[in-house]
Amino acid sequence: MIAPGSDWLFLELDNGERVPCSADMVDVELACSADGLFDAEFIHQVTRAVFHYFKHELGRQSVAAAEFAGAMEKVLRGFTTAAGAAAAPVAAAPELGADLCRLARESGPGRELIFFPRLRAELRRCLGAGPRWLRFSGLRACVKHLAGARRWSRRCQALEGEIVAYLRECLRAEPEPMELVLRVE
Repeated sequence: MIAPGSDWLFLELDNGERVPCSADMVDVELACSADGLFDAEFIHQVTRAVFHYFKHELGRQSVAAAEFAGAMEKVLRGFTTAAGAAAAPVAAAPELGADLCRLARESGPGRELIFFPRLRAELRRCLGAGPRWLRFSGLRACVKHLAGARRWSRRCQALEGEIVAYLRECLRAEPEPMELVLRVE
């Protein structure tokens, strides 16, 4: 295995896979919507700060995706509280979500043509329960399935960005703005 550069960190996924990534790659998989409280640039800067913390301050070469996401949540929670948003503890908020890989497999031969409408329907189903945290897992496997790829490629990276952007746009298009954190991993 080739060692990553000084600005890279290995993210350990739930399935045991270790993915090398830079700070710019990580925030593609994380999004937050809290009544317009945080914009994309803010999320990008927070992601870079958390990445820097693990890489340079703790001197870590790898970090579990859940640990990274937990650090992101802690930082964002601090800003949410500072901005006067809901004071309820984040841990008590319900978390809903779906397995993106399952949705991709269920899309059958229609792949992306079927996947995106199903993803929107799943998002709406989850939003109907009024969650504070929304988690979509299996992004990497989903992308590889939809792209018909065995290895990660530029096409996979582009499709990954499209899925995350689609989820963000679907949230923005909802008629009633809601305070929630979207986690895509």
